[in-house]
Amino acid sequence: MAADQIDDNPAGLTPDHRDFVTALATGLQVIRAFDAENPRMTLSEVAARTGMNRAKARRFLLTLHGLGYVRRQARYFELAPKTLQLGYAFLSANNYQSVIRQHLEHITEQTGESSSMGVLQGSDVIYVARSAAPHRLMTIALSVGTHLPAAATSMGRMLLATLEPAALDALLAEIELKAYTPRTVTDAKTLRAHIDTAREQGYCIVDQELESGLRSMAVPVYNMHGVLLGAINVSTNAARIDKKTLTQRFLPLLQQTSRDIAREVS
Repeated sequence: MAADQIDDNPAGLTPDHRDFVTALATGLQVIRAFDAENPRMTLSEVAARTGMNRAKARRFLLTLHGLGYVRRQARYFELAPKTLQLGYAFLSANNYQSVIRQHLEHITEQTGESSSMGVLQGSDVIYVARSAAPHRLMTIALSVGTHLPAAATSMGRMLLATLEPAALDALLAEIELKAYTPRTVTDAKTLRAHIDTAREQGYCIVDQELESGLRSMAVPVYNMHGVLLGAINVSTNAARIDKKTLTQRFLPLLQQTSRDIAREVS
């Protein structure tokens, strides 16, 4: 292969490939170790979450600190605002972001409910666009860049349903299924059945599995060439919106919005 050619293997490089840059992968692993539950960590905590020894974790943290992606306060480390540039680079490189935001705002206008778009990253769904309703549904604040467990969310399950069977099986084998509410599916076979159902019917409803009182529905979104962009959802209060309303009123709106986005995004 010529030096300026890129391996187009759709599965991507594996860690044992000669072109795989281990240092880059490790640096990104350190960044991803910080999340809503672990926004500030000591060196030892970062090492434990990443499976590294303290010396290795220290080198990467200090390098990220020197580059401006990590802040240090006494013995604690936390992500710096500069890390947002990584997400903005994704959004700016994909010209659909402003288009999708307008469509999500239309969903909110029509339903009075929050609407979001997410993409799959590993076992998480990441919010890349959002239109928030005036009322708040979750105890945590959702925004662009928020990570939530794919297995317990409507967008996440819908995106898992788009994976090839072998890839889905491999991912599910690695996911630790956690009970967030008494309704959360924690059995792998049951979860797989829900994902299969979502694939067959083209939409997914998750009822109070991530947080009590939160009921949501999602559909996949593709561009005009049939390339998966992500999934869009509408999130509702289970006490106000029943499943019949979701399927009879909200589902046609989500499906039409998905078709509209496909026509507008290249």
